[in-house]
Amino acid sequence: MTDQPTNTAKVWGGLTQAELDDAYDQSVYAANMATVAARYGSNSDVARSRLPKAERISYGPAAKSAFDLYRTTGDARPIQIFVHGGAWKATTAAQYVFLAECFTKAGAHMAILDFDWVQDHDGDLMPVAAQISVAILWIAQNAQHIGGDPGQIYLSAHSSGAHMAGVALTQIGASAPKTIQGAVLASGMFDMAPVRLSARSAYVSFTDASEQALSPLRHIADITTPVILAYGALETPEFIRQSNAFHDALTAAGKPSEVIIGQNYNHFEIIETLANPYGLLGAAALRQMGLDE
Repeated sequence: MTDQPTNTAKVWGGLTQAELDDAYDQSVYAANMATVAARYGSNSDVARSRLPKAERISYGPAAKSAFDLYRTTGDARPIQIFVHGGAWKATTAAQYVFLAECFTKAGAHMAILDFDWVQDHDGDLMPVAAQISVAILWIAQNAQHIGGDPGQIYLSAHSSGAHMAGVALTQIGASAPKTIQGAVLASGMFDMAPVRLSARSAYVSFTDASEQALSPLRHIADITTPVILAYGALETPEFIRQSNAFHDALTAAGKPSEVIIGQNYNHFEIIETLANPYGLLGAAALRQMGLDE
């Protein structure tokens, strides 16, 4: 009989099970999580009061297969697509309206995606990943009909949304490599092996096949989009490692990649800078789009 693992047994990267679970639990490292989430809501209320009403557009038959489009003035404008986080199981586009004004004022439309949660598919992330790729392709293919330029499609995402956006970069890069002109991925995960070993496996049903398919780090050759990675210096050690490892792999393969580190920002605070044209992520995204002048 083998000995049962003890509390000090290492399960991944020198971390015990408890340490690994904590490293994928944002509440452990961001005590103000609820406060920042509430700020997303109140800032979205303010933005909603200033912006023209969003157009709700469906990209598929499922109830959540829709996005909120915030328009700038003029036609043939760049489109920034945002994929929200929420541990694959929470939040909606309505909570991220605060991000839109930065882009509409700079001359871009912003599409904030809604999509299924993992519990809608009994723990299977594969349909959610496919749904998000479909959304991005739908927007690109219908860009002219919504006042956009199909040659100027950009992607931004946060947390589990950055993971899903990374998967989309591999899926779309393999099938339609010129679709996405640039991506800003904040606080994401790009290798599912440690995630599968963590407490997140209690609600995500990983298999060997899904772990492989949903790990952008293992499909670097399919990525054809310049990527800006970002994280807060106060993030969990695993979220910091994940972004750095992805950047290193992209760079080693000769793919355009850079890393932005937000000093004194935690996981939830860093994405707020995407709402500010002078913030770490807002400035980076506008620069990537050529709208920083």
